[in-house]
Amino acid sequence: MSRITVDVPLRWSDIDAYSHVNNAELLRILEEARIQAFWVSGDPQRASTAILEATPGAGTATLIARLEIEYLAPIAYQRQPLRVQMWLSHLGGASLDLCYEVYDHSESELYARALTTVVMADAVTQKPRRITPEERRAWEPFLGEAPAFRRR
Repeated sequence: MSRITVDVPLRWSDIDAYSHVNNAELLRILEEARIQAFWVSGDPQRASTAILEATPGAGTATLIARLEIEYLAPIAYQRQPLRVQMWLSHLGGASLDLCYEVYDHSESELYARALTTVVMADAVTQKPRRITPEERRAWEPFLGEAPAFRRR
């Protein structure tokens, strides 16, 4: 199984009164990583996975149906971007489970694990639509096991 790795810089405004990244800001970090990995960007390194159209009027919307995050360590402000590794644990008819591990830039400290269930939807009707054969071919190499959360 391969993983998609994306670097996401921290913003000063991500830090809360406890001098670490606020738990709600981690949702934004995951979103930024997801968009970089899957939405068309023109980046040749992402061409294999970034196949969803992101322009105004695009035919697909991605809707978050479920999100689970396990915070493992506080994230202090750092100038180096966080490194987010992503893979899929389920590729269904109209949905996929996207898994994340959030590390420091050197990947020596694991800060969080997460899983989002993403539903592919028609942008106009907002109704689920099938994952296309092109999407399935692009994403199958990234299928693996779901993260092992400590408590469920």
